[in-house]
Amino acid sequence: MAEVRRTVVVKLDVDDSDTTLLHETVEEYLWACNYVVRDAWKDDYKPTSKTKLHERTYSDVRDETRLQANLVQSARNKAAEAIKGVIARWKNGKKASQPQFTTPSVRYDKRSATFHDDYVSLSTVNGRVEADYVLPPEGENPHTKYLRNDDYEVTGATLQYRDATDTFYLHIGTKADMESEIPDEGDAEHSTVFGVDLGIEQIAVTSTGMFWNGAYLNHRRREYERIRGNLQQTGTESAHRTIDQMGDRETRWVEDYLHRLSKALVQEAIAHDCDTIAFEELTDIRDRLPRAKKFHAWAFRRLYDYVAYKAKAEGIEATQIDPAYTSQRCSQCGTTLRENRPSQAEFCCQKCGYEANADYNAAKNIGFKMLRAGQKSPHGGATRHLALKSGTLNVNGEYSPAE
Repeated sequence: MAEVRRTVVVKLDVDDSDTTLLHETVEEYLWACNYVVRDAWKDDYKPTSKTKLHERTYSDVRDETRLQANLVQSARNKAAEAIKGVIARWKNGKKASQPQFTTPSVRYDKRSATFHDDYVSLSTVNGRVEADYVLPPEGENPHTKYLRNDDYEVTGATLQYRDATDTFYLHIGTKADMESEIPDEGDAEHSTVFGVDLGIEQIAVTSTGMFWNGAYLNHRRREYERIRGNLQQTGTESAHRTIDQMGDRETRWVEDYLHRLSKALVQEAIAHDCDTIAFEELTDIRDRLPRAKKFHAWAFRRLYDYVAYKAKAEGIEATQIDPAYTSQRCSQCGTTLRENRPSQAEFCCQKCGYEANADYNAAKNIGFKMLRAGQKSPHGGATRHLALKSGTLNVNGEYSPAE
């Protein structure tokens, strides 16, 4: 028997009065997460122990927020995980800064939430609220396979708010002990990876040869910046109100854009029968991308988050891998040279002569890195494949054309 875990994304039907309470709960929960991190950052030696962080912050957070005890502990645990992640990166010689929690979400366990067949009861800053699930008809979907399946037990959930649709969603975790879910060698042979490279000119390029140009996004961003600059020079109270309104409007537009792009990426992965979507690691991405701004780093993180939860709903995993040398390595022969990339847009291997769009070459290399990581699995990397436009390629370089 093996423990199998799955996550199901469920839209919530929330009353208007309860929506306000959930927003206030999210706001105070994020404040609690950031407070724990700020407290840890007071010391040169950053504490990561949940017990130590509890002793240092629990009373203060209870005094400063209306969160009940279980949500205070949840916020502390989330902060502790983020701090541990930073420490781990430092130990590996990588850059990492103080974590900052901004994504509107709250982690619930079975003490702070009660999960029913068709609705959930959630703890808030003022008692509990109940919200109905918006579920699709029973059929071939994750809701039927895992949420409505008595073999699966609900373990907890993460509440998330999506600005673009003004909607709350619950990412419900489930688990089951099932032999039938253990992949055998036959299943492993069908494991397929989908590589994604992110950039400024091309916001996303995939190993299957799909390109999403970033020109429109960058143009709209520059227009907002230009108008904002003119209003700031005006300096009137009315101008500042307009700037605030513009900021909200811009955020909604960008998030809607990223939602549509994430949906297209997941659909592309589904079309190529992929079970893993591999992105480059997003930490320090501004240091690696020429002309990248804070906005781009934020947009890339949002895009990854959107892809991750959409992919989970389809049974696909999203992950990040170390991008070292993916822009300089030849995806055909493996030669890694700085000279292979004479410009931002061009890739030309100095050994085998392979020429391609630089971002497309990088997307394939990101997928290849995921394949090579698969060699550490019990089934070995040779049974995993990289999705290409015209077929698949395994880590040994064996090509299989599309059916």
